[in-house]
Amino acid sequence: MSAMGANPSTAPVLLDVRGITMRFGGLVANENVSFGVREGEIFAVIGPNGAGKTTLFNAITGIYQPTAGDVLFQGATIERRFGGMAIAQAIIAGVGTSFGLVVAVNATELWAAAIDGNYEYGEPFPYSSAILSFLATMKDLSFGWGVVPAILGLFIGISASLVFWRNGRRTPDLIARAGIARTFQNIRLFQELDLIENVLVGMDSRLHTRFWHALLRLPRYFRERRIASAKARELLAFVDLADKVHQKAKNLPYGHQRRLEIARALASEPKLLLLDEPAAGMNPAETVDLMRLIRKVRDRGVTVVLIEHHMRVVMGISDRIVVLQYGKKIAEGNPDEIKSDERCIEAYLGKEELG
Repeated sequence: MSAMGANPSTAPVLLDVRGITMRFGGLVANENVSFGVREGEIFAVIGPNGAGKTTLFNAITGIYQPTAGDVLFQGATIERRFGGMAIAQAIIAGVGTSFGLVVAVNATELWAAAIDGNYEYGEPFPYSSAILSFLATMKDLSFGWGVVPAILGLFIGISASLVFWRNGRRTPDLIARAGIARTFQNIRLFQELDLIENVLVGMDSRLHTRFWHALLRLPRYFRERRIASAKARELLAFVDLADKVHQKAKNLPYGHQRRLEIARALASEPKLLLLDEPAAGMNPAETVDLMRLIRKVRDRGVTVVLIEHHMRVVMGISDRIVVLQYGKKIAEGNPDEIKSDERCIEAYLGKEELG
């Protein structure tokens, strides 16, 4: 039963983590971790230090590419859709790479031939003649088109290959556009910007005006900027920072900086919000306020997944909890089930304490 009185057990699964494994050389940070988060839940991921919690968040949000397993959001994997442009990129990459291989395989031999044909013993080395001779012979390797198309083809091929490679990855910007936002264990604000500017940065994936709109001072740019500023003020009021909108982020107390991070994450209009240790460093009063804020976020229609060591927060607001130890899932259930699970008690207290 959720904190707001609704039963999320009948809601559809929003985030489906299936067998995620993360290996870094010989270190296995996550091993075959699976769980599902339903819409409207406050879902907690807990475990001792080094259990792989933040690594799991990084795998979900595209910072890491999982070694194995899948992450489904709203029933589908998050990936770029390849159309005609992607096919064109593949063709250009193939043609350019072919030209480049021809050049690379034969360039050394041709340069040696150019030296032999232009250098006379005891005379200064004729750089200009050797280079011209080298370029002249390169046309035979470029199907009669000359060396410039070959070199240009190589450049285009490498560039297209890099673009094509990037388009095949689950990058954080793609994750954000799909509707997943997050905060970090260590605060990552723009310290010299004021609060409104920090929140506006979080809206980037939802804005439609581009560089040239601002450069040409088009009405569309000013209209969207007014709307975005009003929304930023609303979000700051939502996290109880309305009276500090023009302060620099670095001048905020620690607890308020955590609130600002949440406001910035909400600016991307997420369906799912991942919070990495949001109560870290907070005093008891700030912790109570944070619990209230997380409930407000859920009531706003945003599903919440949090990593947290503060058990008062976890047990006070979570609908369900998954427990990690040494990168593996050892338990999953509601707060009452987790509190009475011997594996979870052992993970936190150790076998000797249990005895």
